[in-house]
Amino acid sequence: MPSAPAPTLLSTEHLAMMDGGVSVIVSSCGADLTPSVMRAVGSHIGDGGRHITVFVCRSQSTRLLRDVARSARLAAVFSQPSTHRTVQLKSRSARLREATDADVPALQRYLRGMEGELTRIGFGAVYARAMLAHRLDDLVAIEFEPELAFDQTPGPKAGQPITGAA
Repeated sequence: MPSAPAPTLLSTEHLAMMDGGVSVIVSSCGADLTPSVMRAVGSHIGDGGRHITVFVCRSQSTRLLRDVARSARLAAVFSQPSTHRTVQLKSRSARLREATDADVPALQRYLRGMEGELTRIGFGAVYARAMLAHRLDDLVAIEFEPELAFDQTPGPKAGQPITGAA
């Protein structure tokens, strides 16, 4: 009998926000603990939040990609520009792969979501397209399973662990 999938750390509300095309910042660190940080140009939330993929431009992310390849450690922050609602995820099992044509629908969906978010706060779709511009052959997909989740929305609960899909 197949085992049940692991429970997700995130509520359906968190997942809907994260999957709506929100700002994603990805980070890791080197062996000397020097941080590496980069804006993702796309993301995909899979398997009810148990499997997440973020996309970064190789040409802009050399240090981050080296750090993830070395340590498999990753933190990703998903923040909704129109509300500042923010979730931070951490993993010790991140993996790198080349982006493929199969990723294009997720990248397009992410771009449409960010165009909408940035338009709501006074920046147009042109700004979103410029900020997230990329070539598919320059993208690297970073896949991970979240192990820890934190509410990072500014306010009294900032930094508190998210303890489950309640």
